[in-house]
Amino acid sequence: MLDFRVDTFLAVCRCMSFTRAAAALHITQPAVSQHIRALEAQYGVRFFSFEGKKLTLTDAGRLFLRTATTMRHDAQHLRDALGSLSGGGRRLVFGATLTIGEYVMPAPLARLLAAEPNVSLRMIVANTAELLRGLDRGDIDFAIVEGFFEKSEYDSLPYLTERYVAVCAPGYRFRQPVHTLEDLLGERLLTREPGSGTREILERRLREHNLTVRDFRAVTEIGSLNAIKALVRMGQGVAFLYEPTVRAELESGALREIALSGFPVLHDFTFLWRKSSVFAQTYREIFDLLRTASDSKREEA
Repeated sequence: MLDFRVDTFLAVCRCMSFTRAAAALHITQPAVSQHIRALEAQYGVRFFSFEGKKLTLTDAGRLFLRTATTMRHDAQHLRDALGSLSGGGRRLVFGATLTIGEYVMPAPLARLLAAEPNVSLRMIVANTAELLRGLDRGDIDFAIVEGFFEKSEYDSLPYLTERYVAVCAPGYRFRQPVHTLEDLLGERLLTREPGSGTREILERRLREHNLTVRDFRAVTEIGSLNAIKALVRMGQGVAFLYEPTVRAELESGALREIALSGFPVLHDFTFLWRKSSVFAQTYREIFDLLRTASDSKREEA
């Protein structure tokens, strides 16, 4: 069971305010201060300091935050694991980004369900930023993401490497001859929302050219991959997507890949969990099971 004072510490880190943390925890502000002082006395360090009126974490506070976040996550996983002992099967709650959840995970999940018929399984589909927050809160056990993350906060394994491609409708007419990324700026860009891994890799590639998505003639943001593909098929713009998302359309001729200098980009999908988790071996075993199914599906394709 996690020390209640650690919960208080985590609340202060989320709010960066003793007063707001007290309101979130439904306790008094002096009680919050007492909890923090007790933790600091226990470890012989200061976790917080003030820069003027702004509350900040010390180096010791940042280290304790990383450790306490993992402790909280492991405590939640332990409760779930203990609860599953009487239910006949373990409970797994994990996250996947939209591309991975819709186009990569069905075959691996089928393998997992076949191997463990009594497993209680829940997959949460969200963008990378939301899944990382879910990991930190202990809402999910692990995540498979396409976006970038702080390697100091998570342990990880490369799950798959996929091609990231530019696509358009077969008969799409460009405003000018297209050879480079800059040549596409006169087109409408159809893209996911900020925070999604699919968009983040494009933003990073654009920054290498001193560009942003706003340099395109027009930008349409859509949270649905199917809607983006439908609009691209109807000639309403261009999109940058992972190949598994558009493989069927490329093979059928419903979409075509745009030949660009520097593309396609190869990018890893990553399996990750909270750093230094005591359940790391469990996550590695799940990784092996899911990865085997993914490799088999790629060989068939």
